[in-house]
Amino acid sequence: MLVSASEECNIVLVGCGTVGGAVARLLTRQAEHLTRRVGVSLRLRAIVEADFTHARELSLDEDLFCPDLAQALSRHPTDVVVELVGGTTAAHDIVTCALKAGKAVVTANKALLAHHGPELWALARQQGTCIGFEASCAGAIPIIAALTGQLAADRIEALYGIVNGTCNYILTAMTQRRQSYAEALSEAQQRGLAEADPALDVSGADSAHKLAILAALAFARRIDLERVHVEGIDHLQLQDVRYGQELGYVIKLLAIARRQEEGLSLRVHPAFISTRHPLAWVTGPFNAVSVYADNAGHTMYYGRGAGGRPTAAAVVADIISIALGNARERFQHLKLWPDRCPQAEQLDIRSVRCRYYLRLQVADRPGVLGTIAKVLGDHDISISSVLQHEPRSDEQSQGVPVVITTAEALQADLDAALSIINNHPTVKAPCVCIRMVQEHPESIE
Repeated sequence: MLVSASEECNIVLVGCGTVGGAVARLLTRQAEHLTRRVGVSLRLRAIVEADFTHARELSLDEDLFCPDLAQALSRHPTDVVVELVGGTTAAHDIVTCALKAGKAVVTANKALLAHHGPELWALARQQGTCIGFEASCAGAIPIIAALTGQLAADRIEALYGIVNGTCNYILTAMTQRRQSYAEALSEAQQRGLAEADPALDVSGADSAHKLAILAALAFARRIDLERVHVEGIDHLQLQDVRYGQELGYVIKLLAIARRQEEGLSLRVHPAFISTRHPLAWVTGPFNAVSVYADNAGHTMYYGRGAGGRPTAAAVVADIISIALGNARERFQHLKLWPDRCPQAEQLDIRSVRCRYYLRLQVADRPGVLGTIAKVLGDHDISISSVLQHEPRSDEQSQGVPVVITTAEALQADLDAALSIINNHPTVKAPCVCIRMVQEHPESIE
C-alpha cells in the first residue's frame, strides 16, 4: 500500500564504513531535498556500529549512535533496516533478525545474497516484507530494477557484464598505458580503487557473486554459486593485451550468463571482445551490463559500479521504493524471485563453445605450425588467423611467439588438443589461452 506524503519512513543503518557513511550523510544532509522529491520523510533513526570513529569523522549526530541492532529496534520505530557491514556471517544474522522482526531490509551485500539469497528472500516473503538489493551488483547502475521491471516480461537470452571496477581499471591501464599487471594493480591501490588485499576482486570471485544474483533474476532460476566457472586476471601478461589489440580486440573481465539448449552457461573470466562492441568502450573503474532479450533486443546499463556515493544512491533508491510501497508489491507478486523458482541446469565449462586466442612459444624450425594446426584439426578446431612476430634478441631462447585465433570450438576439444600441444618438444612453454567473446550482431550494427 502506498504511504501518504505526511508519513515517515524510519530507518536504522547498520554499518558506517565508506558506503554506510555516504548513506548517512545523504539521508541527514539532503533530508529536505529528499522529502520534496519523494513526498515521504526518510528519517534516519539510528546508526548501529561497533566503532564510531568514522561516523564521528563525518560529523554525524552522536544521538543516532547505537551499539546493538536489537537495542535500536526496541528504542526506535523502524520500517527499514539497511545492512552495510559486508561479509556473510554477521550480515546474515543482522538481516535475519530484521526480517523476523517484520522490517524491510536494504543491502549492498552481494556475497550474502549469492550464498543465502533464496533462504532470505523466502523469509522476507513469509514475514510479509521485502529485501532491496539494487546496490549489491553494480553500484549506481539500475540493473536490478531493469531485470525486475522493464525486462520482467521478456525472455532474456544472454547477459554480459563488466561488474568489477578494480579489474576494469587494471585492464584499462594495461591496454591504454602499457602497464604490467603489477604496475596497474599498484596504481589502483594508490588511488584507492583496489584493496590492500585485492584477492576477492582480481580472482573473479566478486564478479561471480554479482553474476549469480543477476542470472537468477534474468532467467528466474536458482543458481548454484559453486558451479559458476571463475577465473581471475592476475595471470594476464602485457604482450597478450598488445597482440589482442593488433587483432582488433580489447581484454575485459566478463561475467557471462547465456541461455543454451542444454541449460545455462555461467562464467567469469578474462575475454577478448571486439573493439566494435560497446563493452569495449567501458574504461577505468566504470561498470556496464549488456542484456539481450527476445523483444527488447540489446539494452546496456552503464555507470559507476562502486564507491561510497554511487552505492549510497542505489541504497537510498531502494529505501524510497520501499517507502512508497512499490518494492513490497513487486516482491510479493512477481514469480521470478529465486526462492520461487526451480534450480538452474548449469553447464560445465567444458561444454561451452566459443572462439579462442592461443599464444605459443615454439622452436624456430620448419613444420612447427603445421604440426600444431594438425593437432587442432584432429580435435575439430579450425584456425581463423595466425599472427607471428620476430622475437626480441633477449627472447630468442624462449622460442618464437605464435598467436592463433580459432573458430568457435568446444572447450573440451580445446583442452584435449592443448594437452598434446603443450607436451610437444617444439613448444617451449605452456600455451596461453584466452577466450574470445562473439558479439551479438544487434549490439554493433
